[in-house]
Amino acid sequence: MKKNKELILISLICCNFLYANSTETTKLNEVTVTANKVEENIIEVPQSITVITKDELQEKGIKKVSEVIKEIPNMYIQNSLNGNMSSFRGLNTSMFTNNNPIVIYIDGVPYYDRYDFNPSLENVEQIEVLRGPQGTLYGKDAIGGVINIITKTPTNEWTGSILAEYGNDNFFRTSFNTSGAIINNKLYAGINNSYSSDDGWITNHYPTMDSDANEKISRKTSGFLLYKPTDEFSSKLVLTNNYDKKYFMDGFGSDPSLDINSLKREDAENISFDVPAFERTKVNSQSLNLNYELEKIKLESTTTHKKIDFDGEYDTDNRAHTPSDGLRQFNYSEIDTWTQELRLSSKNQDIKWVTGVYFDKEERKQGPYGAEQLYYGDVYTGDAYSTTNSRTQAIFGQTMIPLGANFELTLGARYQRIKKDIDVTAKSSWAGTAYPDVNYLDEKTWNTFLPKLALMYYINADTTTYISVSKGYMPGGFNYYPSSDNSSDNSFEAQKSINYEVGLKHLGENYSLNLAIFRMDIKDIHVYKQLMGGTVFATSNANKAHSQGIELDGAYYITDNIKLSAAIGLIDAEYDDYDNGTKKYDGENIEHTPRYTASIGLAYLQEKGLYGRLDIQAKGKTTFIDGANNDSLIEADGGITSNAKVGYKIGDFDIYGYVTNITDEDYVNSYMSKEGTSWVGFNEPRKFGVGLKYTF
Repeated sequence: MKKNKELILISLICCNFLYANSTETTKLNEVTVTANKVEENIIEVPQSITVITKDELQEKGIKKVSEVIKEIPNMYIQNSLNGNMSSFRGLNTSMFTNNNPIVIYIDGVPYYDRYDFNPSLENVEQIEVLRGPQGTLYGKDAIGGVINIITKTPTNEWTGSILAEYGNDNFFRTSFNTSGAIINNKLYAGINNSYSSDDGWITNHYPTMDSDANEKISRKTSGFLLYKPTDEFSSKLVLTNNYDKKYFMDGFGSDPSLDINSLKREDAENISFDVPAFERTKVNSQSLNLNYELEKIKLESTTTHKKIDFDGEYDTDNRAHTPSDGLRQFNYSEIDTWTQELRLSSKNQDIKWVTGVYFDKEERKQGPYGAEQLYYGDVYTGDAYSTTNSRTQAIFGQTMIPLGANFELTLGARYQRIKKDIDVTAKSSWAGTAYPDVNYLDEKTWNTFLPKLALMYYINADTTTYISVSKGYMPGGFNYYPSSDNSSDNSFEAQKSINYEVGLKHLGENYSLNLAIFRMDIKDIHVYKQLMGGTVFATSNANKAHSQGIELDGAYYITDNIKLSAAIGLIDAEYDDYDNGTKKYDGENIEHTPRYTASIGLAYLQEKGLYGRLDIQAKGKTTFIDGANNDSLIEADGGITSNAKVGYKIGDFDIYGYVTNITDEDYVNSYMSKEGTSWVGFNEPRKFGVGLKYTF
């Protein structure tokens, strides 16, 4: 009944919009993207791409990457005790490399770690979401896709904006962004800052504990200098400092014997837990881009450095008044990464090409890392300290060759070498008795060749179709908490995939349409299992899996001011050959992969005066692994949410109000269990607020 009421409400609002203006239509502008690291018209790129402009970010009230992901068919993210874990087309976060299958790039700096997957969206010109394996040009761990964030190019005139928002649960957000010329046509500068805080929707009633259980605080600052001494040469230095702290989780600890679909968000609104729980992430990054352009070629160098400090502490069972009172889990990490890419590309040539070399090195220090847990009535304590070093070298190239008047062939390849070593000491005790330390040292090298082949056909000036084959890759790694010094027990192999895709793109005068049909064969999937009642996690590879599905998205200008947009992704993702030693999963659905994702939005757009939009988002049933019940796979129901925003633009001011999750729909979006407890995460409840933005 609740969903029926929502659909009726949406229909009425849609009808009001449909008759609100004339029947004249607008003409869509050509969309330029840099997916292949050269500028191209989006319909001329033979792969699935979703573009979100700066105006759409403001219209939809998108503030963070997780909200970008909700716009993309078959893409999903869960904010859980395990960080921000993304999934796409059946590819999931690699828990023991901490890497997401989707890599974010902003000013050349990669964001892929599950504990550092929320860069600032201030000063953004355009976001390009590239779907499917992107290892040929982007390398790293882009087995699922890339979110390429393009920042604004400054002008001689100083421009910017100031924004403030306030909402329920004492939500507060402010941002400032400005850029311009210090010396006209030579030297430019810019700075942006955002701050947000939220008391959260969960109340902790345990004495001496802060009642605002899932409070969140975020501060992000970035500045740049752009120097253009000549028309041919430019250099850009970007400095970024981010700080995020979130307390507890958006859910609660529950009884693992309960059916997952009997758990409701209201059960988590008033809880009691006795150990302070938080995750704190500090990020400092620097990037230097050097760009030299001639008439026919472009030479570019991008150097980046990033340091992540992550501190996490958790209540072992997220509850109070249980035998586990006072017990905690902990994870402290430092990650230091350098990257260097040198790239040469064509410019103003019929045959487009790009080639280059890439290097990176990463040092990850982890510890203390472990937990205090009950095991057969006594406390088991595990703790580990490790240092993992990683070195990557790669050479890559891609060319786009016209074949006659209607075809274009894309050939690409990357040869990549990744070397990793680990030095870890694991300590443990049970019932007050210490066990001998486990010392594990190992070193492995992964070499791979990542080819790509695509053929595009120009049906006409506005429509293209394509077929492509590409290889995806995520390197292997090591267990950060080993139970032995045996390499086979504590290392896992690289995950590989072959992606087949057929697509159609159209960009007309008043509508756009993108269709992709894909099949992915996956080998050596990164998985893990629980041992000793969940006190120890072991790494492994599932032999084979596949995913196949369809993705469709588009937009239609009903009139100059009314825009309808929609996207849907349908997927079948299953294990073909996976035995974890106690259970076979052949034919079972891959976890963390909704059966479908869908969105539809209707916007009334005006440069001045009244504007508004309504968006509906839906996700299908999702599978999770139930460690407390023999590692069985369980299925959580999906849900439908709707968001609305209405504003008024007058002069340089934009005054608006918004509501997200209008009907207060709730569903489980993360789940993990072990013997005696489960951690259950939910989507956000209804949020509402007002905002004021001044643009200058």
